[in-house]
Formats: sequence, C-alpha cells, structure tokens
Amino acid sequence: MSRPLRVALVCPYSLSVDGGVQLQVLGLARALRARGVDARVLAPTDGPPPEVGVTTLGPTRGFPSNGSIAPISASKVVAGRTLEALRSLRPDVLHLHEPLSPGANHAALLGTDLPALGTFHAAHPGRNGWYDAFRVPLRRVIGRLAIRTAVSEEAQRNIETTFGASCEILPNGVDIDAFADAEPWPAPRPAIIFLGRHERRKGLGVLLDAFAGLGGHADLWVAGQGPQTDELSSRPIEGVQWLGHVSETEKRRRLRAATIACFPSTEGESFGVVLLEAMAAGTAIVASDLTGYRHVARADREALLVGAGDPAALRDALARGLADPGLRDSLVAEGRRRAAEFSMARLAEAFTERYEALARDRATTVAL
Repeated sequence: MSRPLRVALVCPYSLSVDGGVQLQVLGLARALRARGVDARVLAPTDGPPPEVGVTTLGPTRGFPSNGSIAPISASKVVAGRTLEALRSLRPDVLHLHEPLSPGANHAALLGTDLPALGTFHAAHPGRNGWYDAFRVPLRRVIGRLAIRTAVSEEAQRNIETTFGASCEILPNGVDIDAFADAEPWPAPRPAIIFLGRHERRKGLGVLLDAFAGLGGHADLWVAGQGPQTDELSSRPIEGVQWLGHVSETEKRRRLRAATIACFPSTEGESFGVVLLEAMAAGTAIVASDLTGYRHVARADREALLVGAGDPAALRDALARGLADPGLRDSLVAEGRRRAAEFSMARLAEAFTERYEALARDRATTVAL
C-alpha cells in the first residue's frame, strides 16, 4: 500500500458528551495514529469537533438506551453526511462502534461495500429488547461485519445468542500515561470521587446514603450531571462538592488526587473503563460487585467490591479504605499492574492486525 492504512472509526453517539464509547473511540484513534495508521473519526457532535481528526455528522437527540439516554442521530441528513465523508476519506477499513445503532453506522454498512469491523459495547441483563424486536433486519447489518468484537462476555453473549454470530472479546483500553502523569488536584482533606451520569443505575444515591454516615472524615467530589442532579444535590449532606461537568484534564487530575474512587453502579455496566482510569491514576477503588466490573477488578486485589445497592456495605468499604493506608497502597500497586494489561497501545496493536487482514483480503479480491 503506497499510503498509510486508512481507517474510519464511526461512533453513533455525540462526541460532545463524555460517554464511555465516545472516549474509547477518540482514545483508540489517537493510539492508532501513534502507530502510523491514518485514523479518522466520524460521529455526530453538538458543537465543534472535540479534537483533530474528527468529521462531524451533525447534532443529536436523546434516546432511551440501556437505562440511560443515548445522544444519537438517525436522520437521513446524517446518513447522507456519512456517505459523503466516506467518499471523501476513501478509507481502507470501517471500524463501527455499536454497529447496530441507527444513523451513521447503518449508512456506512449498507451504503458502501468497504470491509467492516464492528465493536459491541453495551451489555443487557437477559435478552436485549431492541435486538429481539428488530432481529430480522439487523441480521443484514450483522452479516456485513467481516469481524465482530465485544468489550466483555456480556456484550458478546447478547450478539451470539440473538443472532448466532461469532464475536471475539477485545476489552476496552486506557491511556496509561495520560492518567499516571496528570498533576494532582489540590486536596486539603481525604477525598472520595464519583464520576458518572446522575441517573439511578449509576448508584449515586446509594453513595450519598453511605457517605452521610462516614462521620465527616473526608470530602466527596461528585462529577457529572443527569436527571437526578437536582434531587440528589438538594440533600443536606456535609462535605459533598458538586462539580458538574468536568473536562478530561480535570477528571485525570482529580483521580490522581483522590484517596478513593467510588463506582457504586447498580446495573448495566458491560465493562469498567472508569476503574481502569482510576487504576492508571494510582487511586484505590471501591465499587459495586457487578459482572462488568469484575472483568477489570478482582475483589480485594485491585478493588474493594461490595453488593450493589447496599449503602451499609458501601459505607463499611469506604471507611476501611480511608482508615488503612497499607490497604490502599496494595490496591494501588495491583491496580497499576492490572491497568497495564489493558493499555490503549495494546488495544490499538490488536485492532491494527485485524484492519490489515481486512485490507489484504479486499486487495486480493479486487485483484482477482
């Protein structure tokens, strides 16, 4: 190939929102470029592109998805912009994240014959109603994917049981250096940090109940916003700092400074990227004992895991972590080693191998 391998990474969610899939797409694109791959990102935005290498496909609307609100766009305008961008970029391979989401992904898959790889992120307990309701038309989309990957066993199972299509696991990645090298945020007292959307499944209400009984020995930094923000922020709990939306830079700095990072989700977590970020930052973790989180953190090794939705158990784990610096040091050391296994550089290497295979197969087919 006379030019670098060119890959179009297509994300259905607005890059103006700091969601897990969006951050994975942008982080993977950066890691691919570091390897010499010409990686371009196509996605909707609700403002200017967040960084170079992004082609915006227009604004989004909120749609209910997996217990949250997904900022996507499924309009004909987005489909047209997607196809126009692909004609201009002329990628060798498509990498579609959440490829069954309508909009840009469907346009790219069904409107071109480019070789395609799809990554499935979402995990649903039991059957996925969206997949079941549209199983027949979605089979055509599944069939267009030459390679299917999933970030976790749950995401893999959703695809394989519904569509009977094989799907390999390639876990999410984390930019180790970006978190490890961040300058710690000033923290005059021990701090517990929560990062996430303020909605029921993220468990912020459970954390507030737990924190209220800690006795004022630490601050609680609450980052993010959501439908529960007004209700939860009205609780008169001393020591809680409501930060609102924070930039990626501030997030990394606060993770570096926090004594404990707490992730009290109650359900719907396919993979614990936020746990990896805390590990890379060198922060001890207390989290819910969810299957998606256990893919990343092992109990009493990289994190203290407690039953989901149990404020008393969460309070005990937080108190234990705050009171025992030796325990925190052990969790941090194990966490750093664990995070290295999930580095974004490793993930980019694995995907590059698959992109190159798809590009070779296409070149051979064209030659024939």
